[in-house]
Amino acid sequence: MSTQSRLRTAKPSTGAGRCLRPAITVAILLATLLALGCSGAGEDVRVTLCKDIVAVRTGAEPVFEPADVRTRGYQGAEVRLAYQVGESPGRATCFYAHDAVEDTADQLANPLNAYATSPERVVITGETLSRPALAEAVKQAMLKQGRHLVEQAGDMARKAVTQ
Repeated sequence: MSTQSRLRTAKPSTGAGRCLRPAITVAILLATLLALGCSGAGEDVRVTLCKDIVAVRTGAEPVFEPADVRTRGYQGAEVRLAYQVGESPGRATCFYAHDAVEDTADQLANPLNAYATSPERVVITGETLSRPALAEAVKQAMLKQGRHLVEQAGDMARKAVTQ
């Protein structure tokens, strides 16, 4: 029997196939969310991570002024933040090491792509975080980002189901 005749004579979807449709829809939604999250639109990941580290360390949701990003070639990049927690102002700087092997066109379009995505040093309100404190802050910031992504995916899935 040829492939074409087998395809034409395939039986309609069974109950199991119908049960998989919602799971497939959710998988497509999650893939779309992940693609949107990695599309490069919006704030640079280094700025976002620096803000999340500050939020983790302050135990609050600071109100940030626009970030001041400075690239210094092979000497690294700095993300400087000014923020407010209640009535208290604060400043933070995250330092990122140069991490590119060679110059690329992508780096011309976005110079921060030549730098590591995790800071090598962070100073918050004059205090330099120790290596263990920095590692824990990065871990907590990444967990915060993961929870936020899961919440967004859940919201999108709920909206898709109700439509």
